[in-house]
Amino acid sequence: MSAPTEAGRFITLEGIEGAGKSTQVERLAGALRAQGRRVITTREPGGAPIAEHIRELLLDPEHGAMCESAELLLMFAARAEHLDKTIRPALEAGVWVICDRFTDATYAYQGGGRGLDVAPIATLERLVQGALRPDLTLVFDLPPAQGLARARARAGAADRFERETLRFFEAVRSVYLTRAATMPERYRVIDAAAPLASVSAEIERLAVELHETLGAGR
Repeated sequence: MSAPTEAGRFITLEGIEGAGKSTQVERLAGALRAQGRRVITTREPGGAPIAEHIRELLLDPEHGAMCESAELLLMFAARAEHLDKTIRPALEAGVWVICDRFTDATYAYQGGGRGLDVAPIATLERLVQGALRPDLTLVFDLPPAQGLARARARAGAADRFERETLRFFEAVRSVYLTRAATMPERYRVIDAAAPLASVSAEIERLAVELHETLGAGR
């Protein structure tokens, strides 16, 4: 009789626009694969077929006047599909999941940026996720002015969130840093204002550490 499959690990990357998360998601995944881990990468909003359609609604700048409560509910609707179709099956199969944004982003963007009460966010978190939380969250931190300058220098039109004000992103950053300080056992803050080579080297060192700590006994 074969031994039961050990559950995978769930790692999320967070930060404001222009923090370089998307680049480092793939770097971290590659470094963990080099350590012998089975890894998938995914993103929010999105990560599953229906969730990707909801992502289009949320990011389309034509929907700039979207009701804030509707935005919050759409985020969690996408997350429910993402968990059901992608994240939970992978974790149950022993695969490590690296996700570009998760519920910390909702607390930061809808709670901090939009100013919504955190109580309904917490209620939706429990409803949609149950007891599931990331094993580790990396917060890529940099001054909002620098992040927005990077984001707006990219090719293509700015999405709904990239068009927000500097004040909005200052509130978002504040929530990220507060959550990281309040729950240091789950968070690691990365200096995303550092040169790309330095950030990438830190991520590669972190992959070795995660293989030895989160993967202990697996």
